[in-house]
Order: sequence, then structure tokens, then C-alpha cells
Amino acid sequence: MQSNWLDRLAALKEELPPEENTTEAAPAPVDEAPAQSGRLDIVFERKGRAGKCATIVTGFTIDDDAVADVASQMKRSLGTGGSARGGEILIQGDRRNDVLRFLTSKGYKARII
Repeated sequence: MQSNWLDRLAALKEELPPEENTTEAAPAPVDEAPAQSGRLDIVFERKGRAGKCATIVTGFTIDDDAVADVASQMKRSLGTGGSARGGEILIQGDRRNDVLRFLTSKGYKARII
């Protein structure tokens, strides 16, 4: 019974036109940083948040959509909450070293202030 459908499949394969060599452009690597110029600053803040601390990344020169994409990847990677507004990324809690490791792994130049 099994050879019956295999024979029909082989017959159909022979009827198909020959494959053309279609080379598609390779997608851009995901881990490369967008066209960011300059260095990013990672700052620890506690003011204006009812005593709660936050890690803020400033100095982005890329558009806000790209910053929001980086923030989304960072939050997913770190398993924490946060937001991206006005060209800055806010990560909940004191995650300065984790944020620095994430950004350098993505190809950004960053420093902790």
C-alpha cells in the first residue's frame, strides 16, 4: 500500500518542470547594530519614580522605531519590563551590567555612567 503512493509521487515529480537555480539575497544578520553613530550611555536613576529604580539607555541616533525594536529585544532577553520613548530606553530595576552586555553583544558601543 505504501509503495503505491510513493510510485504516484515519483511520477508526479517527473512531470514537474526542472528547477531553476534561484538564488535569493541573503537576509541581513539580526545581531548587527543599526546605523548607530556614537556611544550609548547607561544611567541608573531613582528620582521621580516613588523610590523605584530604573536603568535608562540614552544617546540613540537611530529612528524611534529602531529604538523600540531594540527595547523589545532587550526586554525579552532580560525578562524585565520597560519602555522606549523619545529616543531612550527605560528598563525596570538596576540592570546596568545586563544592559551593557546585551548592547555590546548586538554591536553597540556603550558605557555605564
